[in-house]
Amino acid sequence: MAFAIMCKDKPGHLHLRLETRTQHIEYLKSFGDKLLVGGPLMDGSEDPKPYGTLAILDFQDRAEAESFANNDPYAKAGLFESVIIEPWTAVIGQWAPPAG
Repeated sequence: MAFAIMCKDKPGHLHLRLETRTQHIEYLKSFGDKLLVGGPLMDGSEDPKPYGTLAILDFQDRAEAESFANNDPYAKAGLFESVIIEPWTAVIGQWAPPAG
């Protein structure tokens, strides 16, 4: 089952995101094919800055998704103000199963 994990950074913590980015990317890569997509949430400014993370991963259950979120180097560093974990399914678009 796919889970969407959306994490918002604490305000004023861009430096912490940048300091731990390499560890975060390596952590994501360690999940191989379980990682469907991931990337930063960007603000709408003229010079966009990241303010959070969105990742969609294939896990057996919510406990596995929660473990992923809790062990992310960003989370361990105290970057996140909030974390939302929800089951997710593709209904339309490139990832959706063929109709019929």
